[in-house]
Amino acid sequence: MPYDPRQTDSRLENNEIYKHYKSSQYLSIKHSSYFQVYEELLSKYRHKKITFVEIGVFNGGSLFMWRSYFGPEARVIGIDFNPEAKKWEKDGFEIFIGSQSDPAFWDNFFAAVGNIDILLDDGGHTNEQQIITVQKCIPNIKDKGLLIVEDTHSSYMKSYGNPSRYSFINYVNRLVDTCVNSRFPGALKSANPFKEAIYSISYYESIVCFHIDREKCFVSTLLSNGGATSNAVDFVYEDRLSKQLSNALTAIFKSFGIKVSAQRFFRYFEDISINRRIKKYFD
Repeated sequence: MPYDPRQTDSRLENNEIYKHYKSSQYLSIKHSSYFQVYEELLSKYRHKKITFVEIGVFNGGSLFMWRSYFGPEARVIGIDFNPEAKKWEKDGFEIFIGSQSDPAFWDNFFAAVGNIDILLDDGGHTNEQQIITVQKCIPNIKDKGLLIVEDTHSSYMKSYGNPSRYSFINYVNRLVDTCVNSRFPGALKSANPFKEAIYSISYYESIVCFHIDREKCFVSTLLSNGGATSNAVDFVYEDRLSKQLSNALTAIFKSFGIKVSAQRFFRYFEDISINRRIKKYFD
């Protein structure tokens, strides 16, 4: 079924970006669920002096949408593999031609453009294209900036070589481990350099957003406010059978003058039992 540019969605009639989308004079194809995500992520950047980059110029409609939405202070740049996209330079846009899966392209791009505030990847949607884009762009995104990857449903589609161990979504899940959560002491150790740049990662339907803020990427420490204590007992393991069994066994050994704790021994086998019970939630 062909796309009809006259289509509307009444659920979005109050969405500001959607209004600019509908008023763009050139064709742009977007999924309806994206606009609420755009509004949530991008509204704070309106009428500010930012550099916004979109991969995937296509018919040019979204370039005009973004310029209209962000306002005249925004620098809007388009990237496409099709040399014909250069025609939009006559309308005041900066256009760069190249492959997003080519690391050398990105080196040349950022050498020419400098650091940016927001990058929106609406390019080719393959695993390699999306992964290389993240790898090369994160170091060049300013603090409090965003890297937004669209159409991540491609990670579940056969036409894009998925499902695969090396899908973009699996790559992002790994970054949750090695960048975000690895900053907690005692969690997974990681030397991933992005752990000092990626503050958080947001998942939406078919969209992943990387929030860049180096000042917030520090190792967590345990704090106390110094308030009065009621000497409350931590009951974190009190409902565990292993705690009850180990207490009973420890008491028996203690009656014979033997000091030993069996909690770790019982917890090992209880963890196996728990894993069997919750396995169904991972299928």
